[in-house]
Amino acid sequence: MCGIIGYVGRDLCIPKIISGLEALEYRGYDSAGIAYVENKKIKIIKEKGKIANLKKLLDFNANTNLGIAHTRWATHGAASKTNAHPHSVNSFTIVHNGIIENYSELKESLIKKGYIFKSETDTEVACAVIADLYKEKKDILLSLNAATKVFRGSYALGIICADDKNTLYAMRNTSPLIVATSPSGNFIASDVPAILKYTNKYILLDDLEIAKITADNITIYNKDLNIVKKEIKTFEGTFEAAAKNGYEHFMLKEINEQDKVFSDTVNYYFDGSIASLKKNFAFLDKFSKIDIVACGSAYHTGLVGKCLIEKYASIPVNVEVASEYRYKKCFYDNDTLVILVSQSGETADTLAALRKAKSDGITTMAIVNVVGSSIAREADHVIYIKAGCEIAVATTKAYLAQLAIFSLLSIYLGYKNKGIKKSELEKIFTDLKKLPKLIKNTINYSELYFDIADKIYKNKQIFFIGRGIDYALSMEGSLKLKEISYINSVAYQAGELKHGTISLIEKNTPVIALATDTELIEKTISNIKEVKARGAYVIYVSNEEPREKFYDELILLPCIHPILESILTIIPLQLLAYKVAKNNKCDIDQPRNLAKSVTVE
Repeated sequence: MCGIIGYVGRDLCIPKIISGLEALEYRGYDSAGIAYVENKKIKIIKEKGKIANLKKLLDFNANTNLGIAHTRWATHGAASKTNAHPHSVNSFTIVHNGIIENYSELKESLIKKGYIFKSETDTEVACAVIADLYKEKKDILLSLNAATKVFRGSYALGIICADDKNTLYAMRNTSPLIVATSPSGNFIASDVPAILKYTNKYILLDDLEIAKITADNITIYNKDLNIVKKEIKTFEGTFEAAAKNGYEHFMLKEINEQDKVFSDTVNYYFDGSIASLKKNFAFLDKFSKIDIVACGSAYHTGLVGKCLIEKYASIPVNVEVASEYRYKKCFYDNDTLVILVSQSGETADTLAALRKAKSDGITTMAIVNVVGSSIAREADHVIYIKAGCEIAVATTKAYLAQLAIFSLLSIYLGYKNKGIKKSELEKIFTDLKKLPKLIKNTINYSELYFDIADKIYKNKQIFFIGRGIDYALSMEGSLKLKEISYINSVAYQAGELKHGTISLIEKNTPVIALATDTELIEKTISNIKEVKARGAYVIYVSNEEPREKFYDELILLPCIHPILESILTIIPLQLLAYKVAKNNKCDIDQPRNLAKSVTVE
């Protein structure tokens, strides 16, 4: 959500900044803007819509070596040129990710002091607060530090001051921000991809830290304004890895990477023996209850994890949406483990839920993709997925990697708790070795899924149904479809349809029915017949050849051990959503109103 990039150095800054801003387009945005120092003056240019609109207004040869830029995802105020960042008040110009929760009362106080606001944003208010503090303190660092004690909420700020035009300032609280160093100068950015074209050396800013950055020096101050030494990290990925490599969309590229992502994730923790799982997951042994907390697709992997862990390990699992969990009364004790799932490791509600659990003295474990992210740093235990850089807003490969982790956890806990016998374990290990090839084969049947998509893409309403783990997968299939195609899609437990929802089924209404749980297939088929009798167009997804025809389209999956089946089941649903969205000419990689990393509540 939103993107920040800043540069100060010896090279022209506009080409570097715009390149970095474009690398952050995957985060989702509705306007873009830049501020830079030219001829000892700060110039601000911003525009509604895509970065391409902003580029038309820029002189890439402008003699400037310091600047900040931003892509905005609207929170306070509509998507407009006026509300776009950067914002400027008196000597200060800033870009901002996050939300200043007390901006309304701060704005009211500043208006009484004579400040006039041009935008509807909390960001302009934050800038005015800093400017007002500077009037009193006459010192930039003191003013920024004082602002941290005034602001409530989350923020990552890139800052230029007219009284120090050779220096770039940055500060953060809960919203991610990095400082990066290169031979030609130094950067700030909200995420690593923004700087990978120029450097892979970066520093993670911690909460309430302030960075003072020139072309040759980086100085980090803590909340007491003492200088702190920070580790310079090296990012393992490459800029080229984020390129489309000939695919029409990042989403399609990332779907096609899932066999490798599965292998990379599983092989990191598993060498073919139960001993390797014990080595990595033995800390789970003491817990008799699990809460899984996440948002969006990560929440859906938690629902799958619940099905697997309860079935094979006989451990009760509660799955909660993070935005609800952080405010509810939780019934846990010292035997409870809270698992936080987040691709970015910066999801605001999930991070808040983690902090809630830790404040209550409960052990936490994170499943994240981004090394060194806030959730990864603060959790007691971390399990990294190996999805690499995921650019498309709609997650695919990170979701599959999270499923892989929950399968591994379930295998270990199931065997430890005697829910999986040694003979069954050998079968699971055999199927684990087969899975990368099966994943690739399933992806390669894309023409079948695309053909089905061609028949349903004009519908305004599509239903997904399933029982047990198939319902959990239906939730993700439905979300994938609605978020990139804008079609109203809803997932239901198959047995619940007759309690009201079946009234919405009419002739040719697409119903995508999942039935991979062999214990529940017969029950699901009965529900499918109910919707078919009312005219539904049924797409049947199963790993078992049906003995009769009660469907219009059949997607038949390979049959593998149920503890791994979800990893294959989700792939056709991802590709089906992709083709429906493509047929409807939607912006697949950057769907409207959505952002990749949701760092606001």
